[in-house]
Amino acid sequence: MAPKTPKVSRNPDLIRGIGKYSRSKMYHKRGLWAIKAKNGGVFPKHDPKPKPAAPAEKPAKFYPADDVKRPLLNKRKHKPTKLRASITPGTVLIILAGRFKGKRVVFLNQLSSGLLLVTGPFKINGVPLRRVNQSYVIGTSTKVDISGVNVDKFDDKYFAKQAEKKKKKGEGEFFEAEKEDKNGLPQEKKDDQKTLDAALIKSIEGVPELKAYLSARFSLKAGMKPHELLF
Repeated sequence: MAPKTPKVSRNPDLIRGIGKYSRSKMYHKRGLWAIKAKNGGVFPKHDPKPKPAAPAEKPAKFYPADDVKRPLLNKRKHKPTKLRASITPGTVLIILAGRFKGKRVVFLNQLSSGLLLVTGPFKINGVPLRRVNQSYVIGTSTKVDISGVNVDKFDDKYFAKQAEKKKKKGEGEFFEAEKEDKNGLPQEKKDDQKTLDAALIKSIEGVPELKAYLSARFSLKAGMKPHELLF
């Protein structure tokens, strides 16, 4: 490679800050007069170069000591829960966990959330209308005719909890609030349970010993092997 030639200024400094040639001398030496004459006595103007787009937000000078938690994007598409082949409308199920463990219930419908809508009925074994995950039930071969039962009204919103009321002040109002809490379930839901039970009990009473079967609690005794049982 050829050695780089050092750049030589057209107006070398006599001393620091003072050039050898004057401003007018450099005007002629650089040929600026010719450029001006060529463009009608005016220096040509060039369009300014477009400035790069400024960032929307300036980067912070300081960063927090702890990591800032950001919600992760959920790109998974919602898939409806697949119902087990052994669970069909009217099937009697055995609940394996929770408050009503060991109780037998009647399966009515699968809700949009994938949970199972079941009931005891309440009048027979004390299990009200409720939602259950199919992982916590065993399907039996016993079935109940639920063709006369209307469950269109019941969905996930029906079971949503109401917003809690603000606590009342005062001794008298405090005891009134306690009475309201003891009643718990609204009257409308109690009426829905009675209507549902009435239609369901009609078909249950038509099958001999089915009422006693639903009211009995399921349990395992010593020596019983669950994997060998037929439900």
